[in-house]
Amino acid sequence: MKIGLKWIVSFSIIALVAIGGLFWNPSSDTVNTGEFLSEDKIVGADVAWILAAAGLVLLMTPGLSFFYGGMVGKKNVISTMLQSFIALGVISILWVVVGFSLSFGDSLGFTLNGIHYGIIGNPLSYPFFSRVGVLPHHQMASTIPFILFALFQMKFAVITPAIITGSFAERVRFISYLLFIVLFCLFIYTPLCHMVWHPEGLLNKYFGVKDFAGGTVVHMSAGFAALAGALVVGNRKNPHHEPSNIPYVLLGTGMLWFGWFGFNAGSALSASASAATAFGTTTIASASAMMTWIFFDRINGRSVSALGACIGAVVGLVAITPGCGFVTIQESLFIGFITAIVSNVMVNWKALKKFDDTLDVFACHGVGGIMGMVLTAIFAHGEKASLLHGGVEVFLHHMVALILVSAFTFFGSLLLYKITDSMITLRVSEESENRGLDLSQHEESLM
Repeated sequence: MKIGLKWIVSFSIIALVAIGGLFWNPSSDTVNTGEFLSEDKIVGADVAWILAAAGLVLLMTPGLSFFYGGMVGKKNVISTMLQSFIALGVISILWVVVGFSLSFGDSLGFTLNGIHYGIIGNPLSYPFFSRVGVLPHHQMASTIPFILFALFQMKFAVITPAIITGSFAERVRFISYLLFIVLFCLFIYTPLCHMVWHPEGLLNKYFGVKDFAGGTVVHMSAGFAALAGALVVGNRKNPHHEPSNIPYVLLGTGMLWFGWFGFNAGSALSASASAATAFGTTTIASASAMMTWIFFDRINGRSVSALGACIGAVVGLVAITPGCGFVTIQESLFIGFITAIVSNVMVNWKALKKFDDTLDVFACHGVGGIMGMVLTAIFAHGEKASLLHGGVEVFLHHMVALILVSAFTFFGSLLLYKITDSMITLRVSEESENRGLDLSQHEESLM
């Protein structure tokens, strides 16, 4: 089998990274005592919960692979599942080398009226996880080891590009996909993560964006990147297919729902009342969206299906993510209900169907993330008042931030797809597409 230069280059990069870590200057690991707290500030209960939560969030990526894999045609099950699963390898390594620094390193940005607003982290803050040790960080993780915080956040970075894969399933080259998710993580995810979740981040500090667990950082960014991907890669030659394995979809949904408790309740970064609130609202919003989806389908003359129930449940999980720690159970019930209707309408909207978003990633994750951001700005309780509690300014800031995030993630991703395509062609040949990506890309088959 002929081995292309791109594969040799890719292997060489991995080898250099692996070896380079061994020779990183140990003096760069010196701890700045003003940045970290003493070890006696660690709270054992918080450590135990975030360890568990990190494991739950990791489980979501294999869950997503089953969720997507069951929806595609039989010729593309393995390739679709692998595109999700491989992110555990690619993004984890990238996160250790530079991703965590870009997301949570010292803020690089601009100063306005004497106040600094961060756009992205300094790549030299924590390269190769230097200075990421067992001491708690005084701003970002004051009761758990900093390394646990870094690993917990890594799982969010892993699943975000994996979500995008559903939009261009069945027609993208594997090596091109690897390059794209590296670029996406470096130039879309990390600056957005820094701006929303870093204490000095622009969207956090200036706009006051309330994103408890990633509705903006994860789902909106993935949703708009998915829409851009569907536009750039183009429609499939045969866009109509039967889902290959509905039980896979059910299994994947169960794994996602289970893992989402770590995703949302874990984002409290403590074993606390806030975590308990997020746990409860996550459950109820998803249940509400699932039931709303299947009844709305039936009212519109469609069958009550297992696929619909699963999609509805995931839409509810997406919608509650930004506000899960800020809203009540009653409000989460409504958030799941209204988002399921809006997302269902978008999934079946003929105008959107012209773009071959294979698994409706934008209509579910993009629209779900938008709805979550808007509804959080309406209902959220807490320090920064939402619209229903007199916080008109917070609501308006959320709307402006929504426009900025949408534009940044869509047009930024569009540019990255173009760059990727210019380096390594994104789309497989017509012959490979007809043959199926399982065989043409990986020489593996379910048959």
